[in-house]
Amino acid sequence: MEENHKPATSSSFKKGDDKEESSEVEKPDKETKSEQPQSQDIDDKEKEERAGIKHTLQKSYDDIETFLSKLENDAEAPDIPDFVHKYVDLVEKKLSKHEPLFHDDGSFLKVVDQISRLYKHLSDSDKAPLINRIGQIQQQAMCYLEDEFRSLLEEPDLKQEVVADQHGEDQSTLDQSKEESNFSGYSYQVIPKLNKIAKEMIFGGYESECCEAYMVTRRNIIDETLNKLGYEKISIDEAQKMQWEALEKNIPPWIKAFKQCTKVYFSNECRLVETVFSGYPSLSTNLFSNIVRGVFLQLLNFVEAVATIKRSTEKLFKFLDIYDTLRDNLSSLDGVLPKWAEELRNEMTTTRCRIGEMAIFIFCDLENAIKSDTEKTPVPGGAVHPLTRYTMNYLKYACDEYKETIEKVFKDHSKIERANSTNKPRSYEGDSERNKYDDENQSPFVGQVLRILDLLDSALEAKSKLYKDIALSCIFMMNNGRYMLQKIKSSAEIHQAMKDTWCRKTSSDLRNYHQTYKRETWMKLLGCLNVEGLNVNGKVVKPVLKERFKSFNAMFDDIHRTQSLWVVNDKQLQSELRVSISAIVIPAYRSFLARFSGYLDPGRQTEKYIKFQPEDIETFIDDLFDGNSGSMSRKKP
Repeated sequence: MEENHKPATSSSFKKGDDKEESSEVEKPDKETKSEQPQSQDIDDKEKEERAGIKHTLQKSYDDIETFLSKLENDAEAPDIPDFVHKYVDLVEKKLSKHEPLFHDDGSFLKVVDQISRLYKHLSDSDKAPLINRIGQIQQQAMCYLEDEFRSLLEEPDLKQEVVADQHGEDQSTLDQSKEESNFSGYSYQVIPKLNKIAKEMIFGGYESECCEAYMVTRRNIIDETLNKLGYEKISIDEAQKMQWEALEKNIPPWIKAFKQCTKVYFSNECRLVETVFSGYPSLSTNLFSNIVRGVFLQLLNFVEAVATIKRSTEKLFKFLDIYDTLRDNLSSLDGVLPKWAEELRNEMTTTRCRIGEMAIFIFCDLENAIKSDTEKTPVPGGAVHPLTRYTMNYLKYACDEYKETIEKVFKDHSKIERANSTNKPRSYEGDSERNKYDDENQSPFVGQVLRILDLLDSALEAKSKLYKDIALSCIFMMNNGRYMLQKIKSSAEIHQAMKDTWCRKTSSDLRNYHQTYKRETWMKLLGCLNVEGLNVNGKVVKPVLKERFKSFNAMFDDIHRTQSLWVVNDKQLQSELRVSISAIVIPAYRSFLARFSGYLDPGRQTEKYIKFQPEDIETFIDDLFDGNSGSMSRKKP
């Protein structure tokens, strides 16, 4: 090739090269037309030159290949022929003026391969200037390869990744439905190019640069993909400064990201790195380890950050969601990570145990919530206490939605407790009364629920003493006991766990409170209808009879006025109480009225002392426990 050949204006390895612009400024109209023949001559000349260059490059390539064969097969290196210098001149000229790109014909890679082999086999010769030139050419070529490698890696089809995410485990089905399957978003057309570049860079001694480009690029792409799922990196310091509401919003995206990583991304990453670096198993393993380890520890750090925040009962269920995610995806991770990843498995197990232990602490904090409720103001009307509503709804939701998870958490922690008896989240292990629930055949979770219910019952009994009226304290205990019982029975999970022992005991307690209520209220009222002392020498003593009617009227009026303000929201309990009261009062009053009303003088005296008919009593009883002030429509005395 002649030295005065005009260089091409685009890559010598690119088909359809652009034409070089003429150095002369084109003239408009006629002058421009007059220049066209000359311009055409230049184009033709350039094409001829390029054809000559291509021919020379091809011939030089063949000559270099023959020379390299001798170098590789002969013990002594032969003399360096002139065509080697010409070949180096040609390649150096191309690289100094043009940016070669990767093409399907692989011409550029073939040239780079020859340059690397020349440098490798001539490095021990005494041709230092030539070796230095070849080394510089190789370095420049490798820079181009690294740029191309990085460029190809930076353009996966992330849309395909997102669609695969939405289909979860149906990704393989999704891939099969496409003509071009993908490795983490890369088509099968791109993968061979990446593989060839990687092999060439490794062969040329640029393994670290190739691996660095791959690792950084793939890690950035994974971070970008996780970001598209809504996941954000949050450090422990950031988590501790965040309000729970803000941190809580990041948990669902974290769960989605963790599931996608263990079920989709990590397996795809393994497949990709093994394919791109095929023939280098140790290298692909190290790359996969570094990439996955970084992402995985980043995800676990989020859990560690959550575990450091101040605990409170309302945070329990998010902790259980995280625990579920860590536990359920361990098997998926085992299928991806090789044996060397024991460290990651241990990290995951440690983190899961920590979040599980925090969940137990939070659940057991429900005891502290009950103990710390020292409110001394009684609930108006003896209604269900807010503490009862909170505790029972909390337990019901925990059992209905998380019973399986929370039982596993308690079982796992009980194993740790047996191994280290000093590490217990409860402060009641020395309480023999509470340890009555520590049945070997009973799950630790159910035992804890029973302890909470027992503690709640004791707290309610203490609060019932805030009422001066014993009858009202009984209504309070009936209201709360019935509420607890209904919540237990309305939850199949918690009812099955509790079995019938607790329910039978609570039902028995409710009957006792009912009897006490009737005794303290209605049996005293019936004392006004006592016939004892009414007959003296066979005659009814009217003053005593009048006093009995008067006492009954006053007491019933007071009961109605007072107990109409009391509250029984449970309609069944309300009905049971009213029916029970009617069964006690109405027959006794009707009998007393029938027996003694005739002894009163008709007219004004009767109206004064007989204020209620049995039907009136029944109507007034139906006013009780509505929480409204009663208004009796009665005859005036």
